[in-house]
Amino acid sequence: MSAFTRSAVALVGASALAAATAGAALAAPHGSGRHQVSKAPSWAAHARAQRSTSATAQAHAKIWLASRNQAGLEKLAQAVSSPDSSSYGRYLSAGQYRASYAPTTASVRAVESWAKAAGLHVDGVGSDNHFVSVSGSTDAVSSAFTADLRTFTVDGHTGTAPTSAVTVPDGIAGSVLAVTGLDTVTHWTTPDLEGDQGTPQADATTTTSPSDLGPPDGYVNSGPCSAYYGQKVDRTDPAFEGKHLPYAVCGYVPGQLRSAYGVTASRRTGKGETVAITDAFAAPTIRKDANTYAKRHGDRAFRRGQFSQSNDTDYDPTRVEECGGNGWFGEETLDVEAVHGMAPDANVRYYGAASCYDDDLLAALARIVTENKASIVSNSWGEPTYVTIDGTVYTTIDQSLVDAYESIFLQGAVQGIGFYFSSGDSGDEGESTGVVSPDWPAADPWVTAVGGTALAVNKRGQRQFETGWGTERYSLVDGTWSRDGFLYGAGGGCSDVFDKPFYQYFARTGCSMRGVPDVGLDADPTTGMLVGETQVFDAPTKFGQGTRYGEYRIGGTSLAAPLFAGIQADTQQTRRRIGFADPLLYLLGSVRGVFDDVRPEGDPGNVRVDYVNGLNGSDGTRRTVRTFDDDSSLTTARGWDDVTGVGAPTARYIKAASGRW
Repeated sequence: MSAFTRSAVALVGASALAAATAGAALAAPHGSGRHQVSKAPSWAAHARAQRSTSATAQAHAKIWLASRNQAGLEKLAQAVSSPDSSSYGRYLSAGQYRASYAPTTASVRAVESWAKAAGLHVDGVGSDNHFVSVSGSTDAVSSAFTADLRTFTVDGHTGTAPTSAVTVPDGIAGSVLAVTGLDTVTHWTTPDLEGDQGTPQADATTTTSPSDLGPPDGYVNSGPCSAYYGQKVDRTDPAFEGKHLPYAVCGYVPGQLRSAYGVTASRRTGKGETVAITDAFAAPTIRKDANTYAKRHGDRAFRRGQFSQSNDTDYDPTRVEECGGNGWFGEETLDVEAVHGMAPDANVRYYGAASCYDDDLLAALARIVTENKASIVSNSWGEPTYVTIDGTVYTTIDQSLVDAYESIFLQGAVQGIGFYFSSGDSGDEGESTGVVSPDWPAADPWVTAVGGTALAVNKRGQRQFETGWGTERYSLVDGTWSRDGFLYGAGGGCSDVFDKPFYQYFARTGCSMRGVPDVGLDADPTTGMLVGETQVFDAPTKFGQGTRYGEYRIGGTSLAAPLFAGIQADTQQTRRRIGFADPLLYLLGSVRGVFDDVRPEGDPGNVRVDYVNGLNGSDGTRRTVRTFDDDSSLTTARGWDDVTGVGAPTARYIKAASGRW
C-alpha cells in the first residue's frame, strides 16, 4: 500500500509533516489484546461534539480484509503496468486474482464470528471477499471497535465520527486491512461538476430513493453564444485587456470533440471495449436522455445491450438528503454522454453507489473489479485532502481509507483495469481549505488523475488552441471590467501525503512526492460540452415548461475524465487492455507530438451572457468575462505542469498508445 506520510495531527498552515506507519494494523498499547486499525480523526479531538450519539441509533461499517500476499500483489501491479517490463500486459483473470490474492473464506468467517459475538449484525460480504458489512446500535459499534462515536457538525454537515482509536482483537488483526464508514463527517465526496444548474433537492422525511425526487431543476443557457470557437465576438461591451473577446461557445457537441482530439481521424469508435462509470445514485431517465442527445447531434443511440447498469439501491434516506439526491443526476448524464460521444461503439456500464460516502462508492468500485467486464473506469468525484474547523486545518483521509481504496486499485491493476479520476474543480484548494494540496482520490498513485484545459475548436473542427483551465470572473462596473476573483479551476499540485510513484521518477514534476494531475482535457465550463437531460422548468423556456428534456453547457474535470476514458476505449480497440495507464502516459509524454504541451496561449478569456434567473430573459441577463489559465497558484508550463500533467492528447496519441507494447 502507499505510504501515508502525513501524521494524523492538527496542522497549522501547511506545515507539520511527520512520518506515520503504513500497514493493515498498528499495534495498540501492550497487553490490551487489541490492534489499532486507525487513529481517531485528527479533527475529532479538537472539534466540539454536538452531542453524544444516541445509544439506539444505527451505525454501519465495512471491515476490509487483507490480501493474502500484499507485497506480491503490489509487485505484480507495477510489473504488468510498466511498458519496460517483460510482464507488461500479462494480466490476471478475475479467477486467477481470487485464487492467489483475494482474502480467504477463513478470514471472512473469523471476522463474521467476532462481529456477531460483539453484538453486531453481519449485513453481507463484499465481492471477492473484500469486506464484511456490519451494523448495530452506536453503543454496540462503539464497543466493538473501542471507538466512542460522537455527533459533530462541520461546515453545515452533521455526522458521526470516532473520538478514540479504532481497534480489533488480536485474533483477527491479521485478517483486517481497514475499517470504513465510522466517520460520516468528512468521508464523503462531491461531483467535480461546474455549471449553473438548479439547487439539488432532497428531504429525508419524504424520500426513500433519489428517484422519488424526480428530475432536477432546469437550467437554460442564454445567448449570444458561438457554435464554434470565435464565431461571434462581443463588440457591445468594452474591450478586455485591449481586445474584444469572443462570446463563449454554446457547448461543444461530441463530433467537435472527437475531431479536435483526433478520434475522427483515427476512425476508432471503441468497438468491443467496455467503459465503467461510477457516481452516487442513478438517474431514472439516463438511457432515454442519452439516446435523445445522441440522435439530436448526429450520433447513434445506444444499441440493445450497449448500455447497462449495476446500481446499489439500498438507499438510506438521510444519506440521500446529505448527498444532494438528484443533484448527482446531471453528473451521471454528463459522464454517460461524454463517454458515448467519444467512443460511440463502446459498451457503457454504469455503477451507481448507494450514496456519496466513501464506503458506498468503494462498494461500487469493488463490483467493477469482481465483474471484470470493464477495463476503463471513469470517476468524476472526489474530496479535499484537508478540512478547516474553527480556523485549524486537519486531514480528511487516513491510512485505513487509503488501504481500502488501494485494495480495489491494485486488484484492478493486476487484472488490466485502469481508474481515471477527475482532479477537482477548486484549483489548489488553498482558498477553500487553507492548505494547498491536490484532491483525493485523484492524488492516489495507483489512479490516473485527469486535469483540465480550456479548448478552442474552430469552424473546421480543429484544435485552434488549448490552454489551462483556471477562471477569474470580471463583471461590468460603471462601464469597466472589474475583477470578482477566482471562480474555479482544475485541481492539482504536489501531494504531501503520497510518495513519488515509480513512473514519475524522471518526469520533472518539480514535486518531491506525487504530482497531480497526469493528463488534461477540456474542462472549462466556458468551453464546455453541451449535455441533454430531463429537467423540471418552473417557468417558460425555449424547451417548454414543466418536466422536459433540455440541454445546457457544462464543464469541470467531471467532463475531462469521461472524455479521456472514451479516448482510452478508442485506443484500446486495436490492442490488449491498457490497464493502469500512468506508466505508459509518462513514457509517451517524452515523445514529441503525442501530447499537446499546454501553455498560456490564445485569448485571455471569453464573454458569457447568462439569464439572471437561469431560465429565461424575464429578469434580464448578466454579462461577465471568464478568463483562461488563471488557476489559483497552479500554472501551465513547458513539460509536465500541475494543471494538465503531461498535456492533452493529440491525434498522434491514439496511434502511439495503440502500438505493440
